[in-house]
Amino acid sequence: MIPAAACIGAGRMGRGIAQALAYGGGRIALLDSRPRGADAFAAYRDDVLAEVQAGLEMVARLGGFDADAVPALMARVSVHPLSDAARALGGAEIVYEAVPEIRAAKAEAFGLFDAHADADAILASTTSTMLSTDLAALTSRPERFLNAHWLNPALLVPLVEVSPCDETLPDVTDRLCAVLEAMGKVPVLCKASPGYIVPRIQALAMNEAARLVEEGVATPEDVDRAVKYGFGLRFSVLGLLEFIDWGGGDILYHASRYMADATGEDRFAPPAIVARHMEEGAIGMKSGRGFFDYAGRDVDAYRTDRMGAFLNALRQAGLFRQPALEDPATTGTGQTATGSSQP
Repeated sequence: MIPAAACIGAGRMGRGIAQALAYGGGRIALLDSRPRGADAFAAYRDDVLAEVQAGLEMVARLGGFDADAVPALMARVSVHPLSDAARALGGAEIVYEAVPEIRAAKAEAFGLFDAHADADAILASTTSTMLSTDLAALTSRPERFLNAHWLNPALLVPLVEVSPCDETLPDVTDRLCAVLEAMGKVPVLCKASPGYIVPRIQALAMNEAARLVEEGVATPEDVDRAVKYGFGLRFSVLGLLEFIDWGGGDILYHASRYMADATGEDRFAPPAIVARHMEEGAIGMKSGRGFFDYAGRDVDAYRTDRMGAFLNALRQAGLFRQPALEDPATTGTGQTATGSSQP
């Protein structure tokens, strides 16, 4: 069962989390983080609920679920004025913070948690830029605080990056991850580090894509085509580190050194861990060890499983084709099998 939750802040991320919670089977109270008069709050509440409902209805229209379920899902979402903080936060096992990326705004939100949330409640910031180790000082309960970085759209993207601070109790991290998994999300743990995991990787990828256009290497259309039908499809099946082991860390090492030499850009040079793996002979599946350990694993079965997943990804993208069985030597070429012209 998904425990009751609350979210301080009902902006874009708060609304997305509300959709995800309601869809996953939980109840959530969205707390307006700004003081408003009664009429202004009523209009704001209606706007919030309308957007939450519109997002759910869109997924239903796209075939995600039966649209008749939308009213039941919406019944799990409530919106409260700032003056109602005690009722909104009280009884919530997890309180998400989703206010603007301004330290003063975070401090006010954390103060609301300290004042009104249950003693054993978990506070999970959704910041995409600040570190949990920095924000921990804003709450009197740092042992019950951590960061939970959702990716937009929160309703559909499974991943949530969970980043504890130094004081976070292990059972707090375990509990949050268990709740996320029960909702159908995929939590991953990472230390407090700028960019976390996905934003750090995607920042490099997006900047490199922009450089390709800037340098005239390819048009924006062809860069994105390459990403959608090559990069994206491949890495939807194999993780980046898994792919290194699959092809061989030696290939990455030599390719990176060539790229660094050819471009004169240090950003292409292999990192120390790849060079160390080369020295140790830990270059992936073909050596039995790389970023992952393949000792005792049925590598052939693993390869077959991953290739099956890749075929499924192609089918989902509408890109899988059956083999061409007509003989090209006798169809549409005007040539015989020996290459002579037909009279």
